[in-house]
Amino acid sequence: MDNIDKRNKLKEEIFSYRVSKDNKVFIFWHEKQVMILKGRESEKFLSKISKADTMEAQLIMAKITGNFKRGNEK
Repeated sequence: MDNIDKRNKLKEEIFSYRVSKDNKVFIFWHEKQVMILKGRESEKFLSKISKADTMEAQLIMAKITGNFKRGNEK
């Protein structure tokens, strides 16, 4: 894990998520919604996240959101 998060950004818990009634997963970065997962993607995400600790959960969400930042967000 040390090799992956060299700047310790994931310790700040910058990602969070919320699950709706119809099992859609809303992923947030600094309390701003950046992605919606539904169907098989949300089921896969929820099964992974249920087994993960806090740091692993942050890494899972970081990998799923991928390269959504382009340098112009505020």
